[in-house]
Amino acid sequence: MNGAESLVHSLLKSGVDVCFANPGTSEMHFVAALDRVPGMRCVLGLQENVVTGAADGYWRTAGKPAVTLLHCGPGLANGLAGLHDARRAHSGIVNCVGDQATYHRPLDAPLTADTEGFARGVSAWTRTSAKASEIGADVAVAVQAAKTSPGQVATLICPSDTCWDDGGVVAEALPVPATPQAEAHAIRNAAKVLREKKNVLILLGGPTALTEAAQLQAQRVIAHTGAHILAETSNAKIARGQGRMQLDRVPYPPDAAIARLKDYEQIILVGSKAPVGFFGYPNYPSLHYPPKAEITVLTRQEQDAVTALTALAEELGAPKVAMPDNGPKPELPRGAPSPEGLARVIAALMPEDSIIVDESVTYGRGLSPLTHCAPKHDWLQNRGGAIGYGFPVAVGAAIGGGGRRVIALQADGSGMYTVQALWTQAREKLPITTIVLSNRKYQILIGEYQNVGANPGPTAMQMLDLGNPDIDWVKLANGMGVGAATASTLEELADLVSQSLSQDAPFLIEFLI
Repeated sequence: MNGAESLVHSLLKSGVDVCFANPGTSEMHFVAALDRVPGMRCVLGLQENVVTGAADGYWRTAGKPAVTLLHCGPGLANGLAGLHDARRAHSGIVNCVGDQATYHRPLDAPLTADTEGFARGVSAWTRTSAKASEIGADVAVAVQAAKTSPGQVATLICPSDTCWDDGGVVAEALPVPATPQAEAHAIRNAAKVLREKKNVLILLGGPTALTEAAQLQAQRVIAHTGAHILAETSNAKIARGQGRMQLDRVPYPPDAAIARLKDYEQIILVGSKAPVGFFGYPNYPSLHYPPKAEITVLTRQEQDAVTALTALAEELGAPKVAMPDNGPKPELPRGAPSPEGLARVIAALMPEDSIIVDESVTYGRGLSPLTHCAPKHDWLQNRGGAIGYGFPVAVGAAIGGGGRRVIALQADGSGMYTVQALWTQAREKLPITTIVLSNRKYQILIGEYQNVGANPGPTAMQMLDLGNPDIDWVKLANGMGVGAATASTLEELADLVSQSLSQDAPFLIEFLI
């Protein structure tokens, strides 16, 4: 058995059975091993951010890591934006990155790079395998690290001779550390704040505080105490729709966030961080909550929020309650495009248990309140802010979702960063409906000009415009095997969404806004 075969066997032993790949010469023995060792689903991405973003989306829906196969340091570097977003989302990913053979590396051939250096910026665990006999054990540790709460990126660098040399040894799966629990004093402190203080905000975030189980316990707490509750601005996954909380988020624009938080004197953090600006802006504070507000931590991001909220509710003597009714589905809207109309179309038509992948950016900021009434669904957001997240995460979410419908809300400028993911959607026949919000400009940057106090002129505005020529999304999608059409009214949008939901294949709608 060579090292590559032991690597694949060890991944499978550890429960990793999906590989998102963009391989090169250094990874050919890994690729060959995938032929000889059955059990691994292999998914090709045509650019590395498609690969790393798909692994991010897979973790968010499947709840277990996939492995990525990347070509040397430059291939890893191409995928760093997706890994940055995955790190912020606490997605467990195992990266296997090829490298020069150990004896060839000192010669400084063209693809030689500081691969470990690239990896450390996005990885909680990094290692370079030294020989074929160790690579199986190394990847078992990588999987263990990826599964460790709250979910981590682990990167194993595999010099090509460690893969082609004989002497590979299959490693058994390693135990995953138990999810840490909240300290008893943290529960007592939070209960004391809720009993004795006024103007209290409970802020939910992280991997476990936004699940349906956590929301049921949080509802008990706020019903009993009268505290207010919000989610962080961007979240890896929120359970939403009927039977879940009507949970609003801290707004993204600094003036709106500051206004929303200005009256709170106490903030209890549940898997979240105290709200700060996405950027520093002239004449705006970095802290979006009042500086005198007292911060109390119930759980850190790696801790179990469900158990902590349950214990908090019991400590308070809060009775069990039912979730408030979220109201009926909306009627399908008519007329010209609007954010409100888009929200109503989605809420009215999405199937039960859909997955929404949200990179709608500026157009989508008002979608949340109007979709509380939709059927149960999960809403995935871009935690890290590196754009181009939407198309790849939709790929991984569909594969991890096991047939659940994915509806991707994709800003047009951001979509062009990773448009190659459409080809993977077509090849894998994934049930993804993509709505490209086509305003043919970088609308978010136009707003950011105002926030930073700059005064754009004609040259600057040309840098933010996606016209001249216009991007033809229907032709782009068709060229990569995805059916597509354009909608310019809400009626046309609803018709196309309905048609797409009836087929087990990807479909793209360019929604002219």
